[in-house]
Amino acid sequence: MEINASQTPQFRRGFRLQWEEAQNCHVMLYPEGMARLNGSAAEILLLVDGKRTLGDIVAELSARFPGVPDLGNDVTEFFGQAYEQKWIIFRD
Repeated sequence: MEINASQTPQFRRGFRLQWEEAQNCHVMLYPEGMARLNGSAAEILLLVDGKRTLGDIVAELSARFPGVPDLGNDVTEFFGQAYEQKWIIFRD
């Protein structure tokens, strides 16, 4: 799938992000199980609300973390992986 800045990511039905106290980290919960997330993945996914476009998310992260080289490419690549894992879908 070709991902571009105008697309809006949203969690697939049955998938949700939450803080898991026992794991001391954010996790992605889904019908078949759970995936522990590192801090960067959690920062990105916390911005997924079904309203923000990928471009909006990159802009927000760029404002929070100025000077990070290739941030936009890294975020886009992460969303590609999240799509392959079936955590998210995209609306145009």
